[in-house]
Amino acid sequence: MLKFSKYVLLSALLTITASALAADVKATDVKASDDNKSVALVNGVAIPQARLDMRIKVATAQGGQPDSPELRKALRDDLINLEVISQAAVKAGMDKNPENTQQLELAKQSVLANAFMQDYVKTHPISDNVLKQDYEAMKARVGNKEYKVSHILVSSEDEAKAVIKLLKKEKFAKVAKAKSKDPGSKDNGGELGWNVPTNFVQQFGEALAKLDKGQTSEPVQTQFGWHIIKLEDTRDMKVPTFDEVKPKLENRRLQESVQKEIADLREKAKVE
Repeated sequence: MLKFSKYVLLSALLTITASALAADVKATDVKASDDNKSVALVNGVAIPQARLDMRIKVATAQGGQPDSPELRKALRDDLINLEVISQAAVKAGMDKNPENTQQLELAKQSVLANAFMQDYVKTHPISDNVLKQDYEAMKARVGNKEYKVSHILVSSEDEAKAVIKLLKKEKFAKVAKAKSKDPGSKDNGGELGWNVPTNFVQQFGEALAKLDKGQTSEPVQTQFGWHIIKLEDTRDMKVPTFDEVKPKLENRRLQESVQKEIADLREKAKVE
């Protein structure tokens, strides 16, 4: 039985697609030439060196595999296996199957779309000036303090008011364990750990920012229910440097840029 090495996973589809898209060229008519170096001939069909080079590049860059004779042999064997199978599929007429032809066309479109987007990102870099503006906006939004927060979540405002009355007689952690509907915090007495207000939904974060240390809020409604929030403590927060967060800022900007380009292309396209 033909087997594939672990290196086949990242690009097997591309190889199969390339072979099937060329299925209209008979194997007996395709010969390796001196100008197009091949790594193998399978029933007269040349497997180009460039294809193996691409597979090696993917395996080393994305798969973390070191380039070695063993890797090259494994990838060459994979390419031969793929060629053998794709030729058998063509011989059996599977390249004419409507579902298969649609899958091949989708694979081709995906490769081209990915190439287009990679080129777009490469030719539309995000300047450091823009990223530094994002960084300053982030610092202003996050602030320089962290808040240690606990809360009790209930379903209605009446329940929240009843909890506030109960807190006058019982400790917050005890009431949270008994009454809170938040499965992620109730067993810890309602503790949510150290956070900044912007980590929470708007209503929760705004209420938290108004509290003094040790203070408990009035009922606060969010999409999750009704909260009673307690500010346990505050501390100064070390804001990460620009260089530390630059990759994340750049990635977000690139995603936004790519999405805008897709939207622009879609708007210009004639879709009927």
